[in-house]
Amino acid sequence: MSGLPDGPLIAYYGDDFTGSAAVMEVMSFAGLDSVLFLDLPAPERLAAFSDRRCIGIAGIARSRPPEWMDVQLPPIFEALARVHAPLVHYKTCSTFDSAPHIGSIGRAIELAHAAFPGAYVPLIVGAPAIERYQAFGNLFAGAGGTVHRLDRHPTMARHPVTPMAEADIPRHLARQTGMPIRLIDFIALHGGQGAMRLAQMTHDGAPIVALDVLDEASLAAAGQLVWETRDEGHFVAGSQGVEYALVAHWRARGWIERDPAPRRVPAVERIAVVSGSCSPVTAGQIAHASGYGFAAIALDATRAVDATAWIAEIGRATGEAMRRLGEGASPLVYTAQGPDDPAVAALGAACESAGRPISEINDRIGAGLGRVLAGIVDAGGPRRALIAGGDTSGHATLELGVDALSAIAEIAPGSPLCRAYAADPHRDGLELALKGGQIGGADYFSAVRNGGPR
Repeated sequence: MSGLPDGPLIAYYGDDFTGSAAVMEVMSFAGLDSVLFLDLPAPERLAAFSDRRCIGIAGIARSRPPEWMDVQLPPIFEALARVHAPLVHYKTCSTFDSAPHIGSIGRAIELAHAAFPGAYVPLIVGAPAIERYQAFGNLFAGAGGTVHRLDRHPTMARHPVTPMAEADIPRHLARQTGMPIRLIDFIALHGGQGAMRLAQMTHDGAPIVALDVLDEASLAAAGQLVWETRDEGHFVAGSQGVEYALVAHWRARGWIERDPAPRRVPAVERIAVVSGSCSPVTAGQIAHASGYGFAAIALDATRAVDATAWIAEIGRATGEAMRRLGEGASPLVYTAQGPDDPAVAALGAACESAGRPISEINDRIGAGLGRVLAGIVDAGGPRRALIAGGDTSGHATLELGVDALSAIAEIAPGSPLCRAYAADPHRDGLELALKGGQIGGADYFSAVRNGGPR
C-alpha cells in the first residue's frame, strides 16, 4: 500500500446505525481494518483503536430535526477532526431519504462545511454493489429484482417518515440547503472530464458537487476525483458509495489487494433476533425465517404509549423468547411484518389517541427491543444476535451497552456481522449484525446464523 498514507484514511459519522456499519464493512473487507464507535469516544478509547484505517461514529441524525443537528453535530465533527484523516465523511442512507424538517442532509453538510472548509463538497450516493445507481442526478434503487426510480420505489416512496417524492438528488437536496449544488454526470466521468468540470464549478464558489455513479467505470472515476482533490474537498457526503468508489480507485492503482479472501465465521445453532423494521424486505425475511428454525414472536408496539404496560410487554416477549430458545428455536421478536401489517396503523392510532408524537414512541420501541435482546443475552442466550431496522439498531445497541463494533464476516452487502465491544463482560464479544430495512435477501437471518451466505 505504498501509494496510501499511513494512519487512518477516513473518519466518518453515519446518520443511522446500520448505514454506519456498512461503511465499516466496505473498508474492512477491502483489507482496511476499521472500527465503529456507537457514541462519541473518550480520547483514551479512541487511542486504543488508533491503528485502524477507518474510524467511524454511528449516530441517529437521520431521525432528528435540524435544531438537534445544530447542537449535536459540531462536537462530533470536532472529534472526527482529531483523527487527522485525509477525508472526513458524513454518511447518509443509500436511498438518501431525508427532508428539510427531519434528517436534513443539507443542514448536516452546512455544519460540516463550516467545520471543514474546502473548495467544494463531493457527494456520492450511487453504489452498484447494493443496487444504488445515479444517472444524470437521478437515484435508482433495486427492490425485489427490479430497479426503480426512487420516487417510484415500493418502500421509499411510502416511507412513513421521509417519503421520497423526488428522485433528482440535486433538486431534493436544494430543499434542505442554500449552498449551490452542481452535478458531474457519468458521461463526463467516463470521458475523463471530471477534474476539468470540477475546476469550472469551483471557480465561483464552494458548491456541493454530486457525482453520478452508474457502473464500475464511473465508480472508480468518482473515487479517483475525490481522492486526488482531497485537499480541496476534505469533507465528503454520501452513502457507502464514497468508500466503494475510493476502494475501486485504490485497487485500480494497485495500492490494495484486488480480491481479498471472503471473511467468514463458523455457524451456530441458534441466534436471537429483534426487529423494528416495517420494510417489505424485512417482512419477507421474517416470513422466510419462520420456516427455517426461527420462532416469530409479535411484540405489541401499541403498549409502548404507556410506560407500565410497555415494561410488562417487554417482559412477556423476553420470557417467550427464552421459552422458544429452550425448545431449540431461534427467537425472532418483531413489531410488524411490512408496511401493510395492521400493527403499523394500530401504533399510529394509539399514539394519536394518547396525544404522543410517534417519533418519541418509536424511540421507546427501539430501546425496548434492545432490552429484550439484553435480557436474552444476560440469561445465557445466544452469543450471536441480529437487530433489524436502522433507527431500531441505534437505540437497541445503546441499550445493550455496546460502545464499538468491528466487522468480522460478510453476510450481505450493507450489513456485516460484527464483533461488539462493551464494558459488561456478558455483552463484550457479542457477535452482532445490524440490518437496514432494505438490506439482504430473503434468507438473510439464516445467513447470519450460518456465519455467511451458503
